[in-house]
Amino acid sequence: MLSSVNISPNHAAGNVDGAAVPVRVGVAGATGFAGRELVRLLARHPFVRLTTAMATGDGRPRRLDGLLHIWDGEVVPLSIEPLIESCEVAVLALPDASAAAVAPALVHAGRRVIDLSGTFRLRQAAERARWYPDADRGEAGDHAVAAEAIAYGLTERRRDQIRTARLIANPGCYPTAALLALEPLAAAGLLDTRADLVIDAKSGVSGAGQAPTDRTHFSSCHGNVAAYGLFEHRHAPEIGQALGRSVTFVPHLVPLDRGILTTIYARVQPGATETRVADTYAAAYAAAPFVRVRGEALPEIRDVAHTNFCDLGWRLDAASGRIVLVACLDNLLKGAAGQAVQNLNVALGFDERAGLAS
Repeated sequence: MLSSVNISPNHAAGNVDGAAVPVRVGVAGATGFAGRELVRLLARHPFVRLTTAMATGDGRPRRLDGLLHIWDGEVVPLSIEPLIESCEVAVLALPDASAAAVAPALVHAGRRVIDLSGTFRLRQAAERARWYPDADRGEAGDHAVAAEAIAYGLTERRRDQIRTARLIANPGCYPTAALLALEPLAAAGLLDTRADLVIDAKSGVSGAGQAPTDRTHFSSCHGNVAAYGLFEHRHAPEIGQALGRSVTFVPHLVPLDRGILTTIYARVQPGATETRVADTYAAAYAAAPFVRVRGEALPEIRDVAHTNFCDLGWRLDAASGRIVLVACLDNLLKGAAGQAVQNLNVALGFDERAGLAS
């Protein structure tokens, strides 16, 4: 990861005798794959204090043995009121239905929320009902969260909205890779909108979550690659919403514990050149510490595993207008917990690298 950086906060919860008072942060959903990463990152964050870690389950407090001497607290049962009392910022790594119940109560209690579920990502009610039927957001209830209070947390592309949002909807891991590759080209008008946009993504098994299934059992994954969710994966409308167009999204499960490699097939507008593409990415990510623009040096999963980087590469065939984009990231970090910490840093005015730079 990044090294030898000088990280200082632009904002803190307060000051005591000239010293910054850490912001109190709670994690709900601390025992899942992404939740454990959140605990690990936040426990060592220089400007926050991890005050509580909660999880749904059988009600028994437990320790995260793999994080001993990083964070030695206990994970306690999920309870909204104690969570509200213990933190100023809550980071949720809960199932969709649980996030839908917990997040509005936190927002209405004056807490800022960063949510890793899909509950708040889609803007249209009909789309949410179709793709997240278990996540009743209570649109007509007293605790509904106003749309203007919610930001889509693709950090490098939404910093202004993230700074003021009360609730930050962390993007899905697949959309993070796809949109970091596609949004700069779309914004610059370089993509041919008449051509199909095909996103072929391959993910490690941890992207499916911690609950075991027949598909994610070791004996099913080992030595195997499988496509799934064709025309019915909930990340397709999330990508389409951000781009303002439909996409063909095909995810694959590969026998790795973590990492995503996304290959995107598109066409550029007539006259688009390699130089124009390179300049567009350079301008888009000049101030982005966690996006590495690699050009023709196509990225690989091993380059980004266990980091918060997203690496971008491409090849352009100018004669035909075809462009192939490759984006790689760690689905548990840049695709989940790491991006959530980035969003926390932006929202609170900290250096974007805080807690992610070692």
